[in-house]
Amino acid sequence: MSKDEIEKIEAQKRAWEQGALKKTLTRAPERQPEFVTTSGIALERVYTPLDAAGQDYARDLGFPGVYPFTRGVQPTMYRGRFWTMRQYAGFGTAEESNRRYKYLLQQGQTGLSVAFDLPTQMGYDSDSPLVAGEVGKVGVAVDSLADMETLFQGIPLDKVSTSMTINATASVLLCMYIAVAEAQGVAPAQLTGTIQNDILKEYVARGTYIFPPAPSMRLITDTFAFCAAELPRWNSISISGYHIREAGSTAVQEVAFTLADAIAYVEAAVGAGLDVDRFGPQLAFFFNAHNHLLEEVAKYRAARRLWARIMRDRFGATDPRAWALRFHAQTAGSTLTAQQPENNVVRVTVQALAAVLGGAQSLHTNSRDEALGLPTEDAVRIALRTQQILAHESGVADVVDPLGGAYAVEALTARIEADVQVYLDKIDRMGGMLRAIEMGFVQKEIQEAAYQAQRALEEKRQIVVGVNEFVSEGAPRVPVFVVDERLEREQCQRLRAVRARRDAGRVRAALRELAAAARGTANLLPPILEAVRAYATVGEICDALRDVFGVHQETVVL
Repeated sequence: MSKDEIEKIEAQKRAWEQGALKKTLTRAPERQPEFVTTSGIALERVYTPLDAAGQDYARDLGFPGVYPFTRGVQPTMYRGRFWTMRQYAGFGTAEESNRRYKYLLQQGQTGLSVAFDLPTQMGYDSDSPLVAGEVGKVGVAVDSLADMETLFQGIPLDKVSTSMTINATASVLLCMYIAVAEAQGVAPAQLTGTIQNDILKEYVARGTYIFPPAPSMRLITDTFAFCAAELPRWNSISISGYHIREAGSTAVQEVAFTLADAIAYVEAAVGAGLDVDRFGPQLAFFFNAHNHLLEEVAKYRAARRLWARIMRDRFGATDPRAWALRFHAQTAGSTLTAQQPENNVVRVTVQALAAVLGGAQSLHTNSRDEALGLPTEDAVRIALRTQQILAHESGVADVVDPLGGAYAVEALTARIEADVQVYLDKIDRMGGMLRAIEMGFVQKEIQEAAYQAQRALEEKRQIVVGVNEFVSEGAPRVPVFVVDERLEREQCQRLRAVRARRDAGRVRAALRELAAAARGTANLLPPILEAVRAYATVGEICDALRDVFGVHQETVVL
């Protein structure tokens, strides 16, 4: 904008403030003295071209599908095809979960998303005394290749994209998936999907870690190298801000700490001799879709712009595919309420709309009953239908970056980008994300944000409908899904049967080879894959690695 244009708008704004606005405020003051986003960013009463005056269109926005990818990672976005509709699912046994997956596919889901139970996530077998009562509760129990075979029975892996939310044991579950595909006659190069494989956020926000950071990072970079060579269509990591946000962070912190994790992974991979242009295109991200629609849309746009600059300018990537931040979004589980659970349908709709307006590549919509238990089939169908209505009826998928150019959205995008960069610079000065985690910096920042959010709720500065305002009497009348306790006994019986019929000598040899590789420097994925093919269990494979790597002991941050 020219100087004359800026001065003209400034004069018009002053006249509006002294005229129409002043009269209105005298007659009816605004309902609160200040309006802020979840990150504490003050929202202006109205945004004008003045708020975008310093913006350079080519530098800061550009066009979809090209650097800096602010407006999306594909030139046509959803005009070409809709986002992948994934419903995160898994409970009890592999057989039970297989039925749920087939049901969801029949209902129009376009990709699978596997939830594993805590024993599987922590590297224990279902019959370990350490996990009694946890088998199959928050996801599906997978002890060996036999379970994985049942989990995907009748599901063609060359036609379905699968996301697996698994971290400490990600390499093991990926190898199981490869082995199942081999049995179906599907080559690894044909497989499409994602493993989360993001251990750093486990140390700060979620807790399902096994090994100390150094060997954990080795497993991740080994997976990068293996996928680049063998699974070119597979995302070797999904760097997750979702759980950081669920732990209580702000939107700015979610992006900042996620990108700081990503920087640490890229540095580790480059340090291991990997080519950033080779593994860079296989990096994916996972963000939360929270309630503040404008902030969320701006958050996704800022994250894309930041990552494009980080990969191009900091790491010297030359392949545009390595600059593009592709992300899965999930609606915010932490916003779901046990009170008036039907209100959750509305919350999820708003959050899903934010993800779509922000350009997500795939999306999971939470079910209305998830504050009470695992979702029922009826609830998960409504959640999926929410995505389908947005896709087919709302019109928001018909224009690329439909909020691009909106003064408020562009101003918020720039502000979030600047605030995230402050965090990234501070973490760099500390010596990087691993050091920041060791110092407890990240954990303390999240804890403080969570505390402030709770205070806002208690003081009614933040209204949550049905919780601290507009409250109803009586318990919610919603059917609750309960995992049958007999499934744990049946899973342990199946595990014992697998151990009885497998070649025990082959298992022992494979585990010895894995331990030897762990003590050396060879890529760990090939020996893990051999152990999986021999029907070694998740617990046995992780025990072999525990014996070499040890286990991580959490640092308490006060």
